[in-house]
Amino acid sequence: MQVLKFGGTSVGSAKAIEQVCLILKNHKPAGKYAIVVSALGGTTDKLIRCGQLACQGQEEYKNVIQEIETRHLDTIRELFPITAQSGMISQLKKQLNSLENLCDGIFQVGELSLRSLDKIMSYGELISCVLVAEKLKQLGFSATCKDSRELIVTDNNYGHAAVNFITTNHNITAFFSQAPADYVVLPGFVASSPDGDTTTLGRGGSDYTAAIVAAAVHAEVLDIWTDVSGMMTADPRLVSQAIPIAHISYEEAMELSHFGAKVIYPPTIQPVMEKRIPIWIKNTFAPEDYGTLIKDSVERAFPVTGISGIQHIALLTLEGSGMVGIPGFSKRLFESLLRERINVILITQSSSEHSITVGIHDTDMLKAKTAVDSEFAQEIQDKRIEPLQVERDLCIVAVVGDKMKNHHGTSGKLFGMLGRNGVNIRAIAQGSTEKNISTVINKADVKKALNLIHEAFFEAPLKQVNLFIAGVGNVGSKLLEQLQQQQHYLQEELGLQIRVAGLANSKKVLLSEYGIGLNDWRNQLSQGDDMDIQAFTDRVKSMNLRNSVFVDNSASSDVAAVYHEFLQHGISIVTCNKIACSSDYTYYKQLKDLARKYNASFLFETNVGAGLPVINTLNDLVRSGDRVQKIEAVLSGSLNFIFNHFVNGNSFRSVVKAAQDEGYTEPDPRIDLSGKDVMRKILILARESGAAIEMDDITNHSFLPEACLEAPSVADFYEELDTHASHFEDLYRKAAAEGKRLKFVASYIDGKASVGLQSVAPDHPFFKLEGKDNIVLYTTSRYLDQPLIVKGAGAGADVTASGIFADIIRTAR
Repeated sequence: MQVLKFGGTSVGSAKAIEQVCLILKNHKPAGKYAIVVSALGGTTDKLIRCGQLACQGQEEYKNVIQEIETRHLDTIRELFPITAQSGMISQLKKQLNSLENLCDGIFQVGELSLRSLDKIMSYGELISCVLVAEKLKQLGFSATCKDSRELIVTDNNYGHAAVNFITTNHNITAFFSQAPADYVVLPGFVASSPDGDTTTLGRGGSDYTAAIVAAAVHAEVLDIWTDVSGMMTADPRLVSQAIPIAHISYEEAMELSHFGAKVIYPPTIQPVMEKRIPIWIKNTFAPEDYGTLIKDSVERAFPVTGISGIQHIALLTLEGSGMVGIPGFSKRLFESLLRERINVILITQSSSEHSITVGIHDTDMLKAKTAVDSEFAQEIQDKRIEPLQVERDLCIVAVVGDKMKNHHGTSGKLFGMLGRNGVNIRAIAQGSTEKNISTVINKADVKKALNLIHEAFFEAPLKQVNLFIAGVGNVGSKLLEQLQQQQHYLQEELGLQIRVAGLANSKKVLLSEYGIGLNDWRNQLSQGDDMDIQAFTDRVKSMNLRNSVFVDNSASSDVAAVYHEFLQHGISIVTCNKIACSSDYTYYKQLKDLARKYNASFLFETNVGAGLPVINTLNDLVRSGDRVQKIEAVLSGSLNFIFNHFVNGNSFRSVVKAAQDEGYTEPDPRIDLSGKDVMRKILILARESGAAIEMDDITNHSFLPEACLEAPSVADFYEELDTHASHFEDLYRKAAAEGKRLKFVASYIDGKASVGLQSVAPDHPFFKLEGKDNIVLYTTSRYLDQPLIVKGAGAGADVTASGIFADIIRTAR
């Protein structure tokens, strides 16, 4: 015998019911069929609303009943020919008149008992059962409708009645042994008490009805037809990469359904599991899909079968030194919750017996708080225990798999992945069977956590990294170009899927949790929201995407001022903006400390030397125990370009103008010529070597006359360069006379930092430094006789972008 159940969406319209009939027509012959149906999708919710409105004295319940009637009438008219409609409509009117009479009575007394509510909720299944059975008859099937209330007997626990399996199994086997038709359609969800009153099996109970029938008749398989193609490794609404689970064990399915997998009602599995009857979950609207087969044992490659979660959880913690070594506290805690009919979802206790924590639905937390504090009133008054602590806005994320017990490191992988992404775990529970590891986390982190766990256990070694990029000028646009160019390589060779989830410039901001296409980013950004750095920061934090990295390509102090907010949220930072690391030492130190505390990266290699490995090399020296004794460097590509071209026949003014025209200097060249930018760079290197110095501690031997620095405009500045031409020519002639070259040098020696123009001899490493190259000499305890040298292009959008790109990859890996 075959048992099939069709859910609310599967019978939610005339077209859907016709699809159900087609499935039955194409189903392999198997003698008799029991077909369990739910109410038309959404009907039960409307029925509940009818009862609530009537109880509240609001006549609007009549309008809701009218809506129910209209929907069913439309379905009948679409499903049946005119000649067959009158009988169906008459049956519908009879049922709805009975419903309205019941609601009228509730309206009069102003009370809605659980018994009355069960009666109200039953009408949806009772009506849909008749619709499906009559449609099958019309198509030539040998079909009939049987009221499940005449077969399934329960106790009087209205709303969630417990089945009397002895009586129920007898009724079902007796009926089907002499069923009057091959196809018997039964309403799901409904049953009856010993007194004959209508009861229900809990929301989602139509699955349970089908399982009860399947177990009673020893069906070959229980088919559950729904609107999805089986169980998934995670909720696809939250995890876009979720994949179908083809095979799953009974125990795994029970764990996943208990922890929120909506495909199957949790109690459904128990009756058929005892008889070892497989459950096949199929998609009504894609019947060719394999679906999910639930059976005894399953072989699979992954230790984890699926991930699920329960929202709206509250944690209750009973704590106190008076609990240690004293038996009975746990018993009294659970008894006080039992008296209030509060379901405990999760339990965890410290081995010291100092505290016990339980998870419940947050709708019960006030009732639980009152009950437990009342139970332990004397102990609380004597200060042996604390009043019950309640935490809300939480959720449970459960990782389920039969094979986890045979794989070392599953828990470590889970907790490590969450910790590295700033997801705080409030409680942990794991059974000795190791089939389930449950964690309680903040509900705001649930989507992030599910995606992280899914990525770790199910996806090919491909890690998704989400970038939020501020600054899309020369460097930023080059970075986006490089990211787009290297996408395939990153995925194939490094296992990285780098997405741009946010872009911002000084005027506009664009954010998308699904990623921004890089082919048309300029046009998309131009249509974005107005830029507000605090609003941008708050939105990035609220998006809460996994493996988030904030990339700052700007030179904005406002942007640098919010770095700490990103780090406190576990969002890594990659920046070429020197302002943060060259600001007050306290802020620099705060950022470094926050990065360590929240397990986030704070990388700024491009602060010094663009794409050159200047800071990484210094970090490696320090981390390995080497001591930096001296740093000497040419750190300004623009100044090196200027002094390399300041030779006989070229005025200093013309060389500076040429550098500006080539884009080697800022629009106001004094920013470069003043040496302030070089001061920032040597400050950063000194700090990275371990010195706690400030900008004011650096000596600047400026070569510019005061009049040049104080010129009111750039045009006036150039005039002053002409006026002081002899000053610059004297500098050049003096160096040339000694066979030396002019270089703007930064140094950090014996705890003192300085910058200034120097004449370097031909045997000095700086002498042959050409173009806009940078060079850094590290003299350390290990590199004492011959300094370690880092040399190469130290400016330019391409090399700076590549340095940022390299830091992004370091962060991701």
